[in-house]
Amino acid sequence: MTAFFYNTLLLLYKSGIRVAALWNSKARQWVKGRKDIFEQIDGHLTSIDQPITWVHCSSLGEFEQGRPVIEKLRSLDPDCKILLTFFSPSGYEVRKDFAGVDWVFYLPIDSRSNAKRFIDIIRPQLAIFIKYDYWYHYLNECKKRNIPLVMVSALFRREQPFFRWYGSLHRKMLNCFSHFFVQDKESADLLNSVGLANVTISGDTRFDRVAEIANSFKPIDDIEKFCGHAQVLVAGSTWPADEKIIKEAIADFPNLKIIIAPHEIHEKHLVQLKQFFPDSAFYSQFTCFAPLAMTTDLLPVSPARSHNGESRAACLIIDNIGMLSRLYHYATITYIGGGFDKGIHNALEAAVYGKPVLFGPNYKKFNEAIGLIATGGGISIRSANDLRAEIKDLLTDPKKLANISKRSSDFVKQNQGATEKIMNKIQEKRRFTNW
Repeated sequence: MTAFFYNTLLLLYKSGIRVAALWNSKARQWVKGRKDIFEQIDGHLTSIDQPITWVHCSSLGEFEQGRPVIEKLRSLDPDCKILLTFFSPSGYEVRKDFAGVDWVFYLPIDSRSNAKRFIDIIRPQLAIFIKYDYWYHYLNECKKRNIPLVMVSALFRREQPFFRWYGSLHRKMLNCFSHFFVQDKESADLLNSVGLANVTISGDTRFDRVAEIANSFKPIDDIEKFCGHAQVLVAGSTWPADEKIIKEAIADFPNLKIIIAPHEIHEKHLVQLKQFFPDSAFYSQFTCFAPLAMTTDLLPVSPARSHNGESRAACLIIDNIGMLSRLYHYATITYIGGGFDKGIHNALEAAVYGKPVLFGPNYKKFNEAIGLIATGGGISIRSANDLRAEIKDLLTDPKKLANISKRSSDFVKQNQGATEKIMNKIQEKRRFTNW
């Protein structure tokens, strides 16, 4: 790919997303959030003369990977200034008020002029990109100005453009980085194969993040009341294909309670879920919590509790964002959505609590899922019949349940420590070298 072709694709992308914004809410947020973006950034940073560390995340998942590094940066230097950018609305809209940094902005779309203007304003002493999101002009501008640029929790695969005959521009992007912190040896070997030796195998910072979440766990009273003493299946980040399989699989388990936290909580999907699981209640019916992106007059309401406060529903639908990482604590069995779509979501949030982790067949690009299966803490299913069989085995065989649960927990414990490795190396580089 040439720079001309890259710039042409960016122009087409920008035009396409503006057209999509006419009917798509996420595209509309993407466009609206970048309106007068430089004026917003300049207005907040005009009087700042302290060094700034710039952290960039594509979306919410990458933020969770980068959060341990951000928090460690802050703990090592409480007075440091941290600017966080997102490419995607799903990251920015959820974390725009994150108190762990000084500023949160959308990243202006990549172009030579935008990158120059952005770097002129923020003047970062260090730039940290999380996992991926390679923007040629931003990376090149950092290199031209000798700004240390590191990639954290990177993961590379042989089929990516960086390692193909047509990937010359992608390899130029790689050469802009001062250092790579990668998740595994395969990624390090691939970088070495294109002449890059500035690589540390540090592991995945998400192991540290989920451990932190579990260690600071706070009970959710209404979830405890819903679960009671029943066995519970917690299904997180589900898509319609997952929900169909779960619906079919649980028919044989009338005493099993179900908690579903769908990936999308827009009104249409919530209405469909309620119809799909008629013996269900929304979490907002249990509390005064206001459901997100819903108009409740369109949703059939059934009594969520009996007169003594116990749950009447067999299924609880979570109609908010932000609870999922704590919900897995209450599970007997966990199910991670996405495995019948583009790929599974964060399985570590469930594994950290020592729970069996079940997911669909599309997991091969996710090291944590591969690792969970290899160590015996994870199980991949291909159909409702598979899921039904696994649920039956786990619920009727306490020894098997306990064994898989322990393997799941041990897997997370054995892979912690990436954040410390990364920060030790960054501190060492900043102290003794110019990268």
